[in-house]
Amino acid sequence: MGNYRKLWFTLIGVLIVTFSLLGYYGAEVYRTAPPIPAKIATAGGEVLFTHDSILDGQTAWQSVGGMQLGSIWGHGAYQAPDWTADWLHRELLNWLDVAAERAHGKPFAELDAAAQAVLRDRMKTEYRTNTYNPETGVATVSTTRADAIAMTALYYGQLFSDAPALHKTREHFAMKENTLPSAERRAQMTGFFFWTAWAAATERPGTTATYTNNWPHEPLIGNKPTAENMVWSVMSVVVMMAGVGFLVWGWAFLRKHDEVEPTPPQHDPLSRVPLTPSQRGLGKYLFLIVALFSFQVLLGGFTAHYTVEGQQFYGINVSQWFPYSLVRTWHIQSALFWIATGFLAAGLFLAPLINGGKDPAWQKLGVDILFWALVVVVVGSFVGNYLAIAQIMPPEWNFWLGHQGYEYVDLGRLWQIGKFTGIAFWLVLMLRGIVPALRTPGGDKNLLALLTASVVAIGLFYGAGFFYGERTHLSVMEYWRWWVVHLWVEGFFEVFATTALAFIFSTLGLVSPRMATAASLASASLFMLGGVPGTFHHLYFSGTTTPVMAVGASFSALEVVPLVVLGHEAWEHWRLQHRAKWMANLKWPLMCFVAVAFWNMLGAGVFGFMINPPIALYYLQGLNTTPVHAHAALFGVYGFLALGFTLLVLRYIRPQLVFSERLMKTGFWWLNAGLVLMIATSLLPIGLFQFHASVSEGLWYARGEAFMQQPFMQTLRWVRTFGDVVFIVGALAMAWQVVSGLFGSRAPAQAGPYLAQARR
Repeated sequence: MGNYRKLWFTLIGVLIVTFSLLGYYGAEVYRTAPPIPAKIATAGGEVLFTHDSILDGQTAWQSVGGMQLGSIWGHGAYQAPDWTADWLHRELLNWLDVAAERAHGKPFAELDAAAQAVLRDRMKTEYRTNTYNPETGVATVSTTRADAIAMTALYYGQLFSDAPALHKTREHFAMKENTLPSAERRAQMTGFFFWTAWAAATERPGTTATYTNNWPHEPLIGNKPTAENMVWSVMSVVVMMAGVGFLVWGWAFLRKHDEVEPTPPQHDPLSRVPLTPSQRGLGKYLFLIVALFSFQVLLGGFTAHYTVEGQQFYGINVSQWFPYSLVRTWHIQSALFWIATGFLAAGLFLAPLINGGKDPAWQKLGVDILFWALVVVVVGSFVGNYLAIAQIMPPEWNFWLGHQGYEYVDLGRLWQIGKFTGIAFWLVLMLRGIVPALRTPGGDKNLLALLTASVVAIGLFYGAGFFYGERTHLSVMEYWRWWVVHLWVEGFFEVFATTALAFIFSTLGLVSPRMATAASLASASLFMLGGVPGTFHHLYFSGTTTPVMAVGASFSALEVVPLVVLGHEAWEHWRLQHRAKWMANLKWPLMCFVAVAFWNMLGAGVFGFMINPPIALYYLQGLNTTPVHAHAALFGVYGFLALGFTLLVLRYIRPQLVFSERLMKTGFWWLNAGLVLMIATSLLPIGLFQFHASVSEGLWYARGEAFMQQPFMQTLRWVRTFGDVVFIVGALAMAWQVVSGLFGSRAPAQAGPYLAQARR
């Protein structure tokens, strides 16, 4: 540890504390998850649903795309309704009509205000009262509610079929005709939807809040933010402000301001290291990255168009072959594949450099095997997605080969195992280059040790996705799913990227090893402090208790803290290109890293914290404010990181290459402009209008057909086309630069002033 002892002990202490919190309150998720009753029955003994039929309904929902078609408990896609909120509201309206007919012989709407108030009060009491008996496993409902459930189930059975009466509604929800052909499975799915709504309406024993902390907002039964929600929302802001304050003080008083920058070498050190066979073999990785990137971006425009023409693409009915739930699945999965491949390629490029400029034995073969394994997983998972959503695949195969139904981990379990195996194999390839360097006597190994730790974490923590299965309780599944989506991606990939860049810049002689090591260790502690227990901020309303909300709100607020200094980081990256003349050849990778800092501040910081406090997320969960954060953070941060790594690796494995200024300016600036346009002119305005609707009426309305199909909302969705087109042009320009760089026979005509030096 040497001179970095305090930084190492700080990081180790942070990891011990934060993972202890994540584990302890993870056990709380298991202990307090909403029960799935053995039976839902009337007092007379009529059984409506059973434990098994509810879980059968969960698997039926997974087979149609799950979270890629509408959402459950606020998690999922945004065009169709949130099925929890929608079912609950429809059932409540049906209950009022059934009760009114029985008590007064007329519909609820025809009653006077006094009679309506009496029925509303009865309904609120009935729905919020917990009738679940843990000894018998039975939850009892009234005959009035049983009739309301049957009426609601009839609507859903027709919605997921090809019933002509609901054709226009399916179009508005971007659902294909006969989404779930089997009537039996449709009936089972209604049981699952009912159970999610039951948990959202039923008070947890010993409290006055429902199992989902009174989410969603539903005035008819008094679902409104809890007192704890308000308290921890305020506390999260206080914690965030305190964290920012302490960071600024620490930055000012603890940072060494007299650090002497090293004199950069006259020539690029990496260009003087002969390429190894494994490094030369990385070209196919870069091609796969931009191929998947282009595919993903084009699919994004295609998917977005479904929000205005729910079953058609400019008049052509394509939903029967490529429905919204399928193309959205491919859009998200291809993004995860190409971004992860960018990180893998960067690591494989560094491994021989760490190993003294030479390949370990059989490294080239390992790199080739890993590439083709990735191709098999990508193609296999996409084919499985198609067969599942088309309802061609047998139901019992769906989870394993088709579609898991959970956003970001949609690929079938077999393909998920293949992906994990590939990442673990990448870890082996990396360690074969790193371990000999760690064993070499002499030299400062601290930065390399941190890089090794991040590589090991990336290799192993994806395995968290195996801790749930096809019929695992939804709350438990969400806990482990966010280990992958939040902790693996936003945590360990962030540390790897920071450390890898520090290693590269120190190797290039642009920053001192001491500064690179200290900055990486400090950054890792800051990322992990908020990021690990901050995982819980995704689970506020997923059947968890107040302590989970408290930990999630407090620590996730700290995730914003390190983003405060990203302006300085962007400036540091920007000025590196002026440290030496040969750095002009790395201008565009550096520009991508500058963009990462900007979008980290805006997308992860501003837009992330916008939906982070419990009170904000109570109304915003499941609205278009979430894709604002997702697009700005996933592409703006990790996408630009992967593109920066891609351009960096390309520059060195094609030593004669000089980037085309025309292509790179178009690619870089149009990508950024397109992202700004799609957020500022469409996603964010739609989200803010939905926010008002959610606060004033409820989530059912903010996501409902009546609100979302208003002319001005349709116009806002059409307007997104402009941003999408700009973004697509930028993506294709960036992709063509990589392809032409890989396969072009000579440098572009407008090569720039440093071509001769680049070739020396």
